[in-house]
Order: sequence, then structure tokens, then C-alpha cells
Amino acid sequence: MLLVIALAVNSLIQTMPEAHAQNYPNKPVKVIVPFAPAGPTDVMARLVAQKLSENLKQQFYIENHAGAGGNLGTVQVARSAPDGYTILVASSSFVVNPSLYAKNPYDAFKDFAPITLAAATPNIVVVNPGIPAKTVKELIELMKANPGKYTIAHPGIGTTPHLAAELFKLTYQLDADTVPFGGAAPAIQSTVAGHTPIAFTALPPTASQVQGGTLRGLAVTSKKRSLTLPDVPTLVEAGIAGQESVTMQGILVRAGTPKEIIDLLNREIAKVMALPDVKAKCDQLGFDPVADTPEEFTAYIKSEVEKWSKVIKDAKVPQIR
Repeated sequence: MLLVIALAVNSLIQTMPEAHAQNYPNKPVKVIVPFAPAGPTDVMARLVAQKLSENLKQQFYIENHAGAGGNLGTVQVARSAPDGYTILVASSSFVVNPSLYAKNPYDAFKDFAPITLAAATPNIVVVNPGIPAKTVKELIELMKANPGKYTIAHPGIGTTPHLAAELFKLTYQLDADTVPFGGAAPAIQSTVAGHTPIAFTALPPTASQVQGGTLRGLAVTSKKRSLTLPDVPTLVEAGIAGQESVTMQGILVRAGTPKEIIDLLNREIAKVMALPDVKAKCDQLGFDPVADTPEEFTAYIKSEVEKWSKVIKDAKVPQIR
């Protein structure tokens, strides 16, 4: 009799996640943004959350938990229940921090189930108009002819613009210091003023300066040109291969979340990213909608972790302890 009861209880426990997944979402869903309000990740998260709330008839609400380069909020999702009711909207720190931090508090592969790479924005190489280089190749020639003369601004240590700059230096053996700033805005201001005449930044905060002529855009670091700055070539078009880097906006949940919930969220977010008003907002922000599959996003995370780990090691970027 006890064996029969035990088997019945075990069967009930095994079917509970499936039943739970079928009813998802039947209560509000927390969407964690591991950065401060009003930044690009926060704006993207609120855009997606609003549409999911409308389409799934349940509230998807934002909580901002900034700190430790995104780790503070990220680790909260890593420790949440695997039920789909706590979602992470991550930027590229998610794939950089495992190598940047000596003791990173989460495992990018074991602790998370990827939903989708919702959108991405390229980084951009810009120079002060006083710099004579009109192309990236001309910039490389200029820097090689003047070792130690030029400095490169970036928004902060461990950001993809910083690491893209380090990769650029390593590839072409350039003698130039990279200068970290507390965000994109001060880095851009320094380049506009000519103090650090070259900059690697994310595209959104830099686009208006390029459009206004206070900075010269030499190349974007994505596979294709940005709709925001269609006249700026890609690095590949400029004759520079192997330098692709983007700032991602990815959506993940706790590992162990039922596949039915992962698939549902993937389908719904793909629908959201295809909406005309969402596409228009992404274009305004400088983001390109992606909305790939969980499998594709998983492969992307793996390749990015490996790529930036090598750059951090080869460029001797100090680990954060």
C-alpha cells in the first residue's frame, strides 16, 4: 500500500511542471534588468514587457537591480525558481563577465536557459574630424606611423566597445592606450573635444554625433550596415575581417524551466519584435531586431564567451576581484 502511495505521489510531482507550463502565465512575471533605469537594456525590456503583458493578458513588470557590472541582477535570476516567472534581460556583460571577474557569481551555461537574442546593436569606430583618416585602413596606417600618439576612448572596462578596441589593437599590433570612461556619454564628449581622438562605442549614443558631423563614423562592427547610419560601412566592407562585435539584448530564464514555457516565450517575443511599432522604436534606439531560436542564442552565447575570454587574456585586461 505504501509503495502504491509513493508511486502515485511521484507521478503527481512529475506531472506538476507540465501542468504548470500549460497554464503559464497565471500570475505576474518579474522581468529583471541588471542595470539602472533609462539605459538601452531598460528601454528594451520595458518595450518587450509591455507587449507581452498585452498579448498574454498577464502583467510582466520590470525590476531594476543595478550593480557589479550587471552581476547583481543576473545572479538573482540564477537563484530563482525554474518556473518562468523570473526573466532576465541581459546585455553583453552576460558573456563578458565570466572572464572579466575572477570569481563570477553565475555560470552562463549551467544556470540559465536562453530564450532569444531579442535585438542587438553594433559598436562603431569614430574619430574626431581633425583626424585625417577617412577609412579604417587609413586609421590603421596613421596609428602605425605614429606609435603611442593616439588614444582610444571607450565607455568602460569590460564593455564590448572596450574589448573590440583591444581586439583591434591586437590584430594590427597598434601602439595606443585605451582610455576608460564612466559610460558612453563622457567617452563621446572626450572624442568630440579631441582629447581622445578615436573612440569605440555602442552605436545608439553616438549616432547623433555622426549624423551632426561632430564625429566621423569609420565603420560599424556588425555583419550588416545599421539602418540608423546607412552610409557608414561595416568593418568587413572596409576590408577588416574578424572584428565583429555587438551589444546584445538577450532574454533568459533559470535553467530547468519547462521547455513549453521557453518555447512559448520565444514565440511571443518573436511576435513582439516583428511588430511595426517595435521595429520603429528599435530603429530609433539604434537596435536591429533579431529574435532567434533558443538553440541559436545558446550557440551565440558560447561563441561570445569564448571570443571575449581570449581577448581579455591576450590583451591582459586585469580581472575584477
